[in-house]
Order: sequence, then structure tokens, then C-alpha cells
Amino acid sequence: MPQRDAPAEDRTPDLSGVRVATRFFPLSAALRPYVSTIYLTEVVVPDDTRIDDYLHPEWANLRFIEGDAPFAAIGGGPVVATPRFVATGPTSKASYFAAGNMRAWGIGILPMGWAKYISLPAEDLADRFCDGNAHPAFAPFAPLTGMLRQVNDVDAAVAMIDAHFCGLLAGAPPDDPAILAAHRALVDDDLSSVADLSAKLALSERSIERLSLRAFGFPPKLLLRRQRFLRSLGRFMLDPSMAWIDTMDHHYYDQAQFTRDFQRFMGMSPREYATRPKPILGAAAFARAAAAGAAVQGLHKPAG
Repeated sequence: MPQRDAPAEDRTPDLSGVRVATRFFPLSAALRPYVSTIYLTEVVVPDDTRIDDYLHPEWANLRFIEGDAPFAAIGGGPVVATPRFVATGPTSKASYFAAGNMRAWGIGILPMGWAKYISLPAEDLADRFCDGNAHPAFAPFAPLTGMLRQVNDVDAAVAMIDAHFCGLLAGAPPDDPAILAAHRALVDDDLSSVADLSAKLALSERSIERLSLRAFGFPPKLLLRRQRFLRSLGRFMLDPSMAWIDTMDHHYYDQAQFTRDFQRFMGMSPREYATRPKPILGAAAFARAAAAGAAVQGLHKPAG
């Protein structure tokens, strides 16, 4: 697999001397329909080096970074330094990132949460990230940038993030029950077509298309294809010794179809992905599954 166009000094080093820890924290009940998890990733590497990894497609995330700013790109986009508050929309392509010494707080935003908190159609930031401190749609969260710098205690920081998001609920728009119903349908392993989704929600396919773009970021056909792929990838993340053919979701016709999907969503072949180091996402998958019930955010079952 080709390396991304990061500066030469940022190439992936020998992983000896590298420490990575990702922790996931419980949410207050009020946030569970809108937020998947609050999490903290800490990376320690030898000076002037970075480790790199690929993040699978997922729902939106807000990340607040201290230390070395990571380099990142979504899909085939240019590799750039990320802002201190990076707001990422829902993705259908892998996100490359190269991290130095850093601490990053993350908040996973579910489709219900996007509609609740963010006055922007999800499709407008699909497969993109922006500076959350500069974009008006993320102004309600910008105070967390400074607030988190003032808190060294992890539990206090989690409580502060949780309280901030809970506080924003009072002025947020009412829930759209169709979003929750659509999300529940998407994480149903038996759902296989847009027609099935239409029947399940009692909505026309045109209405589902509009709902999908507004709250989920992508057309429903692509969302179903992404979920099928993520179910397969999630199995591999929890047991990398498995052969790809054993991880494949039952909706795949054959391995060739799975390989095409892998290339579409991850930008590389299954073999390339299996052989490359996963210094950040490998361990995080186990931690996430233990804390939130799914190895990847796209498989998170919504509450509500």
C-alpha cells in the first residue's frame, strides 16, 4: 500500500518505545441517544517521530487535541495538520492520520446527535473535517477547547464534557423519531435493501433519501453497503487471526464483492490492511467493544 504524502520526518517509526492508550467512558442517560462515547487517546512516541494508522468509516466525531497536531486526510485528500478542535462529519472512506506526542479527547456523534446539536445537513461535511473553532455550526462546542486545557483530572474532564453536552439539550430542536428508527434499521443485520428500509420505516424511498442525507450524510444505498462492510471489518478487528472469508457478512455474494467494498471504503486491499501495523486502532477496537458493545462506531446500537 502506498504511503501517504506526509513529510519524511513523519514516516511511521519502529514501534518500540511507543505507548498508546485509548479509554472509553460511560455517558449520562440523557446523552445516550445522541453520543456514542466519550473517549481519550494518549500517544507517547520518541521525540520527532510519529505513528500512523487508518481510521475506518464512521459517524461524526469532535476531537480536542493537545500536544503535537496530527497530520490527517480522508480518502485520497491531501495530508494536512489538523486544528486543535477538529470536527469531522460522517465518513464513507478511511481516514489516514499520523500522530506524535498528543492527548486527544473525542466525542462520537450519532445521527440523532447530529440532528440535535448541529445546524448543518450531515451531507455538507460528509467525508470532510474542519476547524471547529472557526466553523459557526460548531460554536456551541468551541468553549471545550479552553476548558479541557484547564483540567488535568481525567474523571473531571469526562464529567465536564458530559455536562456541557447535556446543557446544550435545553435549546436543541425536538427529536425526529424517523432518524432513530432509520438508525436502528441500519444496524439490523438482516436489512439488505433500500426497499426493505422503506417498508420498515413506512416512508417512501424519496423521503428516506432526504432523511439519510440530512442526518446520516450519505444516500441510503451507500449506508447499507457501508454497514455490511463494517460488520465484516469489526469481526476482523476483534480477531485478526481470522481469514477474511470467515469475517464476511452474510449479505456478500462472494469474496470478490467484499474485496471491491474493502477497496472502496478503506482505499486498500484486505491483504494490505491485514499486514500493516495498527498501533492505535488495533487496541482501541477491543477497548471500544468492552465499553460500548461494538468494535467500531458505525455498528453502535442507538439508545432511545
